[in-house]
Amino acid sequence: MNKSIQNLLILSAGMSIACSQQEPEFQYPDIQPPTATVKPFEITAKHGHVRVDNYYWLNDRENQEVIDYLNAENAYMDTMLAHTKDFQAQLFNEMRSRIKEDDASVPYKLDDFYYYSRYVEGGEYPIYARKKGSLEAEEEIIMDGNELGKGKSFLNFFTSVSHDHNFAAIIMDTQGRNFYTVMIKDLRTGEMLPDKIENIRSSAVWTTDNKSFYYSIPDPVTLRNYQVKRHIIGQDPSQDEVVFEENDQTLNCGVGITKSKKYIIIGSGRTDASYAYYLDADKPGKPRLIAPIEDNVQYDVDHAGGEDFFIYTNQDAVNYRLVKAPVSNPIKSNWADVIPNRSDIFLEGVDYFKDYMAVQETKEGLAKIRIIKYADNSDHEIQFDEAAYSAGLGYNPAFDTDVVRYSYTSMTTPNSIYDYNMDNREKELMKEQPVLGDFDKNNYQTERVMVTARDGKKVPMSIVYRKDKFKKDGSMPGWIYAYGSYGYSMDASFSSSRLSLLDRGMVYAIAHIRGGQEMGGDWYEDGKMMNKKNSFYDFIDCSKWLQDNGYVAKDKLFASGGSAGGLLMGGILNMAPELYSGVIAAVAFVDVVTTMMDESIPLTTFEWLEWGNPNIQEQYEYMLSYSPYDNVEAKDYPHILTTTGLHDSQVQYWEPAKWVAKLRTLKTDNNNLFLYTNMDAGHGGASGRFERLKEVAREYAFVFDILGIRE
Repeated sequence: MNKSIQNLLILSAGMSIACSQQEPEFQYPDIQPPTATVKPFEITAKHGHVRVDNYYWLNDRENQEVIDYLNAENAYMDTMLAHTKDFQAQLFNEMRSRIKEDDASVPYKLDDFYYYSRYVEGGEYPIYARKKGSLEAEEEIIMDGNELGKGKSFLNFFTSVSHDHNFAAIIMDTQGRNFYTVMIKDLRTGEMLPDKIENIRSSAVWTTDNKSFYYSIPDPVTLRNYQVKRHIIGQDPSQDEVVFEENDQTLNCGVGITKSKKYIIIGSGRTDASYAYYLDADKPGKPRLIAPIEDNVQYDVDHAGGEDFFIYTNQDAVNYRLVKAPVSNPIKSNWADVIPNRSDIFLEGVDYFKDYMAVQETKEGLAKIRIIKYADNSDHEIQFDEAAYSAGLGYNPAFDTDVVRYSYTSMTTPNSIYDYNMDNREKELMKEQPVLGDFDKNNYQTERVMVTARDGKKVPMSIVYRKDKFKKDGSMPGWIYAYGSYGYSMDASFSSSRLSLLDRGMVYAIAHIRGGQEMGGDWYEDGKMMNKKNSFYDFIDCSKWLQDNGYVAKDKLFASGGSAGGLLMGGILNMAPELYSGVIAAVAFVDVVTTMMDESIPLTTFEWLEWGNPNIQEQYEYMLSYSPYDNVEAKDYPHILTTTGLHDSQVQYWEPAKWVAKLRTLKTDNNNLFLYTNMDAGHGGASGRFERLKEVAREYAFVFDILGIRE
C-alpha cells in the first residue's frame, strides 16, 4: 500500500480493454480455472454488523491446501498464456536491449571519497563502490550485490558508511517481507566483523564518533516500528540499548540524522500526525522532545548549523510551511515562519547547505526547485521547459558546498542528473539515462490536460504517445494508470520499458487523481477517509475523457495500478467495468474492511487514518461501500490479471487470492481472470533488474494478446 513500489508499477503498469470487445481470433485452451472451496466464516464488527467471508481460510500460508490453490492458479495462467511465451521473450529481450547493462550512477563526493553504484553486464544487482581522492583512483568495492545474492531467490540491500569512512553497515532483506539483517564491514581491511543484527528495519544511522549506530526494530507480528536501539561495534546485539520505545499502536517510529550531522532525530507518527525527539550525534544521551504529538499536525526536523532547528510542518498550513525554532527550546509556541503557507503552492521539502537552502515545491501539479540564500533571503528558480515533467532534489550529503544535485525527467526525456551551482546559477548535465537502440525522444509527444471531474474539480492528466502512430480519431488503444493514496504524487516520468507500448501504438496516460498531493494538501485530504470515492470517480472521469476526446477507442482502454492503486483498480471494476477491456491490479489492496479490522496484520492500526477505523460505524459503512472484495457482483467484468507475493508484508497475498476466488464465482462473462503469485517475493515483486522485466513482459503480453497483437 505504500510508494516503495511505485517506480516498478509505472514500468509494469498493465492495461485494459472493454468488456464488449470481440474475442481475438486465437482460441484459448478449453480448460476450467481453479475453484477455491467455499468455507463460510462470520466476521463480526464491534458495533454488531456481521459479514460472511467464504474465502477467509485462504489467509493461512502454512495450510498446504492454500499453497496448492495458489500453485493451481499460477499453472492455469501459464497454460492460458502459453501461446504468448515467445512474444514474452521478444518483449523481454526488447526491453533489456535498451538497458546499458554495465551502467553506473553519477558519483557523489563526500569528504575525500567519491561514492557510486554500478552494474556489470548480466548482473542483477548493483555493486556499491568508492574511490579516494579522485575518480582516477583505484576502486574499492564496498559490497557486490551479485556476490551477496548468490543462492538467494530474493535480495534487497543497502549500505550505510560511517562518517569517518572506515565502516559500512550492509543491510539486506532476502525474503521481501521488510525484515532486514545488518552486518558490518571494516573498509580498511575488507573484513566482515562478527556483528550481526537480525530483524531490523532498513536503516543504520551512524553516530559521529563512528563507534555505534542507531536502528529501528519492527514488531514481529504487526511490523510497526516500535523501538529505536543503539549498537556499539563489537558488542553482543542482545545488549543493544533501547533508546526509544513507541507504545502507541497507531504510531510508527524511525531514526535519522540532521544535515549538519550534529543531531540524531527520532521521529514517530501516523498518516495524520507526528512528533520527534533529538539527541547529540557525537555521544549517547537521553532523547529530548521537540514538541508533543497533536492530531492533524505533522512535522519533520532538520538542522543546518547555527542555533535553530528547521521544521517542515502542516501546522496551520494545509500546503505546508517551513519554520525555525531555537534548539534550546523548540516548542511550538517558538516556531517562526521561514517559508509561510501559500494557497497556490505546495511545499514538498527542503534541503540545507552552508549558505543556501534548496526548496522543492509544486504549483498546479508541476515541480519547482527554488534556491534561497540565507545571507539576504534572495531567491531564484531553476527553469524547466516541457509541458509535463518531473523534477526533484537528489541525494546531496555534502553540507559545505554551493552545488545542489537534482533530477529531471519527462514522459519523453530519460532521467537526467544535473549539478546546479547555486552561486553562479550554472547547471551541468552529469548524466542522462542511456537508452540503447534507435530511441529518439523527438518521435514522441507529451501532453498535459485538465479534466473536469463530476464535482467540477480540475484533475491533471499527463499523456504520451508516438507521433507517427497517433490518430486523434477514437481508434487508438490506450492505457491509464494512477495511484491516488497516502499523498503520494505520481510523476510524469520516463520509462524505457514503456516504449514497447508506445511503439506499438499505445496511448499512455497518468491520471493525477485525488488522494495524491499533486495539487496540494487539500488534494490529498479530498481523496482519503470519508472522501476516498473521489479517487475512483476522478479515475473514471479521466478514462471517459480519453474516450470522449478521441485519444482512445471506447473498446480499447486499459487500466492499471498497484498496491493502494490496486484498490483503485478493484473499485473502478465494480463501479464502471464497461469502460475497460482489461485491468492489471498488482499486489492489490482489495479487502479493505477485513484488513482494517485485523489489528494483527502488519501496519493495520497505522492505516486507520488513511482509510478509516472499522470500530467507528460510520467509517466502517463507508469503507464497506467501496471495498472491492465486498462489492463484487454478478455482472460482466473485463479481462483481469492480478498479482501478489506470498511473502508480501504490506498487502497480504490472500487479498488478491480471495478477490479472484469470489470473482470466479460471480462474474457472468467469459473474459480471462488470472491470479499470479510470486512464491518467493514480497510487495515489490521480483528483486533483480532483469527478473522484474520478465514480470513486465508477461503483463504486456497479457494486454497485447487481448488486442490481437502478438509481435
